[in-house]
Amino acid sequence: MVRLADVARAAGVSTSTASRALSRPEMVAPKTREHVARVAAAMGFQLNATARALTTGRTGLVGVIVPTLANPFFPPIVTGVQQPLTEAGGNVLLGVSDHSEDRERDLVTQLESRVDGLVLVAPVSGDAALRAAAERLPVVTVDRAVPGLPAVLVDIPSGVRQLMAHLLDLGHRRIAYLGGPPGSWMDRQREKAALKAAADAGARLTVLDPVPPQIDAGLAAAEHLLRHEAEVTAVLAYSSYVLLGLLMGLPGAGLRVPEDISLAASDDLTVIGMTRPGGTALQVPLEEAGRTACRLVQESSGNGTRPRRVRVPTTLVVRESTAAPR
Repeated sequence: MVRLADVARAAGVSTSTASRALSRPEMVAPKTREHVARVAAAMGFQLNATARALTTGRTGLVGVIVPTLANPFFPPIVTGVQQPLTEAGGNVLLGVSDHSEDRERDLVTQLESRVDGLVLVAPVSGDAALRAAAERLPVVTVDRAVPGLPAVLVDIPSGVRQLMAHLLDLGHRRIAYLGGPPGSWMDRQREKAALKAAADAGARLTVLDPVPPQIDAGLAAAEHLLRHEAEVTAVLAYSSYVLLGLLMGLPGAGLRVPEDISLAASDDLTVIGMTRPGGTALQVPLEEAGRTACRLVQESSGNGTRPRRVRVPTTLVVRESTAAPR
């Protein structure tokens, strides 16, 4: 059986340094931490979570609660949280709340005694409940800002302003916003950014009913646009899955993209970069958001520092689905 002392000897560091590198990685220089982690992995060493908790007060586990795994926005965030934990010999404990506040509260209760901290992705609970959980252990929110809590916010609202500026610069003045999921805090921020951009330019933004992030929702929205919004010259969809449904549904009804209507999306999570025409969209670094959230959990271990709010920027990628209106 490989012992911690064996890993330390092979890595050329003290046993205490090896222990910190694997159980308290934020206390060790990145180069040393990565070197020890590689040596430990090569030797097949894993620090037992119970032993880790007894010696350091930490389990090496981080709880991640997401509202659903059906939305393609969320799994890359979980992957991002997992990456630094794997390097340190830790792991993720995952819970799915199904958009239920009661289920989310139960998951927090079940996980809090087993993990070093929680990453709550787009939580649905009220601010007071989230702050109460943060009094018991480190809590970081993703895709939701709660006063007094550290948060990672993918700066999609700024990206939406870029998308709107792109459409407005092309000459579009009658634009539809197709948002969702229903009840999303981030969707309210996206919608607010789009409305302000349109108002500042003297354009009209029609806000359609929110839809789930599914291709079928885009297909249904295409029929709705044809029946009720024929005067719209561009559509900004919150999800690339919805945009893909629009790309499939509009041509079948006689509307060409982009000759008759332009399409853009506020994420780039599907194959819309390879469709014909390719979809104009925002590149969203979701794994980076997850890694950042994990780091904030590790930093928020009762050190009394002011909670940090980190914004992760997006990048506008212009493709063939947007053009000047006829």
